[in-house]
Amino acid sequence: SLKATYSLGLGIITAFLFLSLTVTGVLLMFYYVPTIERAYVNITVLQTQVPFGQLLRNLHRWGAHLMVLAAVLHMARVFYTGAYKPPREFNWVVGVVLLILTLGASFTGYLLPWDQLSFWAITVGTSIASYEPMMGATVKKILLGGPEVGQEALTRFYALHIMVIPAILFLLISLHIWRVRKDGGLAANEAKDE
Repeated sequence: SLKATYSLGLGIITAFLFLSLTVTGVLLMFYYVPTIERAYVNITVLQTQVPFGQLLRNLHRWGAHLMVLAAVLHMARVFYTGAYKPPREFNWVVGVVLLILTLGASFTGYLLPWDQLSFWAITVGTSIASYEPMMGATVKKILLGGPEVGQEALTRFYALHIMVIPAILFLLISLHIWRVRKDGGLAANEAKDE
């Protein structure tokens, strides 16, 4: 029911990338300490002194970029083939949430090296969140843990990146795959039967 010629295997590729990011992320956790004093130094040491450290970090970074790309392409393929229509509309919503979580995982991981690029990205990103009219200021305060980017923000983004978002991703990916099987496989199978 999963033919690569129709689906391009994008969902499986995305799930595989999630698993590889989990493995490389766990390995990176052996060398990374989420403090503003040590985060950047740990990344530098990892890249220059740990055997294959640069490769490990790049596998994680490239895998994250590829996962975002694969998820976007997967969503586009599902949309353009109409595979989100009944009875698969619930699974489409799960897929949209998975895409948002994938982007969230990328964004939260972006702060962890604690360099100028990540500092300003998180400053701008949380400032954008604060413009939401109803709860924007509260969301910004929750994300940063205070009025400005500092140790609290690094700790919160680290926790989101290594525990909260991956756990939710794992549960929703499992649900998503189960729903594909429960709904009769790919939507292409129904088109063939008609």
